[in-house]
Amino acid sequence: MLGVNLRPVVARFWAPVVRGLVRRGVTADAVTLTGTLGAVASAAFLIGTGHLFWGAFAVTLFVLLDMLDGALARARGGGSLFGAVLDSTGDRAADAAIFAALAWWYSGDGDNRMLVLLALICLVLGILTSYVKARAEGVGLTCDVGIVERTERLILVLVGTGFTGLGIPYAVHVALWVLLIGSAVTVGQRFVAVHQQAGGRPLPPRATDAPSAPPAP
Repeated sequence: MLGVNLRPVVARFWAPVVRGLVRRGVTADAVTLTGTLGAVASAAFLIGTGHLFWGAFAVTLFVLLDMLDGALARARGGGSLFGAVLDSTGDRAADAAIFAALAWWYSGDGDNRMLVLLALICLVLGILTSYVKARAEGVGLTCDVGIVERTERLILVLVGTGFTGLGIPYAVHVALWVLLIGSAVTVGQRFVAVHQQAGGRPLPPRATDAPSAPPAP
């Protein structure tokens, strides 16, 4: 829910940058790819090697591009279907890279199997949170509920990771436990919302399931 409230603030922050990019012909898809590749690389080569503060800082900068690409698409006359799919896929890739990098570090030199487990569970729950919403919208339902959506998920994991990099003990432990519990609740909230809307309605028939027309005489 924080994402919806933060978007107007971020949009005002990015407005001068958007105007400059439009004048230079930069596309929203190019910004999406830059943000995704930057976040994945920062997670892999900084967080994954134990540079937790600078890794969290770099990932945060690239994640902010996630709001820039939408504003840029609107400024250029609206986004495309391909751009929407690319943006959503990039979000999932960046999220997965953060938790995979934490699991990699703490399974090696970080040497903390509990944090490996927490990171992997949070990764799975994050995927489920996004999937339930996407699947619900795919059958014509709405699923905009949950106490921990992507914005909250990123704030928790990046703040916890960054504070741990600054030497604050147990910061990432607390962040991952809070995230695990909040994500589990969110998945439950989304299933409840879908159940309330869908009830016992059957799936609509697919085009391929429709009876074929009788042959012409």
